[in-house]
Amino acid sequence: MKYLFINTVAGFGSTGRIAADSCRALMAQGHECVLAYGRDKANCDDIPTVPIGTAMDYRLHAMRSRLLDDSGFGSRAATRRFLQWVRQYDPDVIWLHNLHGYYVHLGELFSYLRTCGKRVFWTLHDCWSFTGHCAYFDYVGCDRWKTGCHDCPQKETYPKSVLADNSRGNYEKKKALFTGIPNMKLIVPSHWLESRVKESFLKDYPVEVVYNTVDRNVFKPTPGAFRQRYGLEDKKIVLGVASVWESRKGLKDFLALSELLDERFKIVLIGLTPKQIAALPENILGLPRTNSVQELAESYTAADVYVSPSTEETFGMTVLEARCCGTEAVVYQGTACQEIVEQFGGVAVPRGPEHLKDAVLALTKEEAR
Repeated sequence: MKYLFINTVAGFGSTGRIAADSCRALMAQGHECVLAYGRDKANCDDIPTVPIGTAMDYRLHAMRSRLLDDSGFGSRAATRRFLQWVRQYDPDVIWLHNLHGYYVHLGELFSYLRTCGKRVFWTLHDCWSFTGHCAYFDYVGCDRWKTGCHDCPQKETYPKSVLADNSRGNYEKKKALFTGIPNMKLIVPSHWLESRVKESFLKDYPVEVVYNTVDRNVFKPTPGAFRQRYGLEDKKIVLGVASVWESRKGLKDFLALSELLDERFKIVLIGLTPKQIAALPENILGLPRTNSVQELAESYTAADVYVSPSTEETFGMTVLEARCCGTEAVVYQGTACQEIVEQFGGVAVPRGPEHLKDAVLALTKEEAR
């Protein structure tokens, strides 16, 4: 069979690795696969890939979204060109992943999906598909997505709008476009996300929970020079990793945790911006994002404890990656990450830096001072 995957990026970041690994698995079974992506690719030279649009298309779409708050409704010409290629490729299955990211026009894509007669899978990695703006909403306690978004309290979060609030219009357009697609099945990585989907306008689709997987050939105990490189030979390393350190990822909790741990410990955070790194206290080592899975595996392995104080995750790939590298993990209760530690080992604690500290001390077998 011929498969077409569509995602914002290819081969890196959690969703890019998931899409690429799915291609590899199907290709190993003898299927033909192409991974179409909107922005960048890395670590996937072994997979056929197709870009959707150009860097200029992406910039114009992002600029439009900043002004008009209509992410997903730019890139019309680029999407039409891509769909011409899709018709020539003629896949049997179209497998959608993240559609946000300023690279595809939802109206053009779903008009095609509605009439193409293809089997469609859509793996949801967040909640963007059924809101009028945001990808997550629990952090601010918003439930307008259940009945109809308006007056968005997160207008200035990704996908950020500096002027308009078009959450009501986006919600109505998404609802009209995304519902009633023949032969479409939704795939979600946790029961946490499944419960939200079943309360949304996507509730009529069949939904399957499939936990994300990682490449065990990459994410495994991987000795390296991480400790030596950063002078951490005599420290207990408390590691955190994120592609983007937003408020919901728990950066403030790490800052508070750093004040509760003594000189025996060193918090290391990967994925920070230069501005965030410059603002860190001395007892936290901040590092930029890396697209090297080898470097990530080495950092996970070097750490004594992996901590994810995120309050909103639909799965938590970094937690699973850390566990596969043999590192203990601490997450918050009531999140999708709790499902990971219940399945693969680790500790789920009540929210708050004090609880994180207690778990870190217990897992490293250190006494409180």
